[in-house]
Amino acid sequence: QVQLVESGGGLVQAGGSLRVSCAASGRIVRLNDMAWYRQAPGKQRELVAVVLSGGRTNYADAVKGRFTISRDNAKSTVFLQMNTLKPEDTAVYYCNLRQESLNYWGQGTQVTVSP
Repeated sequence: QVQLVESGGGLVQAGGSLRVSCAASGRIVRLNDMAWYRQAPGKQRELVAVVLSGGRTNYADAVKGRFTISRDNAKSTVFLQMNTLKPEDTAVYYCNLRQESLNYWGQGTQVTVSP
């Protein structure tokens, strides 16, 4: 079993920065992809950024140039540095780990950006 625990969300003014973290524990295999999704009220969950096991990253167009995803494989942790935040970034951010064709999710952390 795999457990994911997010931390670092909160309230920030537009233009500010936040970093969210996600620590994975349990049966973690070497080859896995880690990602951040978000879900705003009344909207579907959407992919924000993903970092593959080899280090390659991909971002949603809405966050390119503002967000940076990174991972520490030794600690099975993934980070999302969010800069120049906008009110439309307000959402619950979920950590995702995909390994051996299975998806695991964290409980989510709230990020709120005030105008």
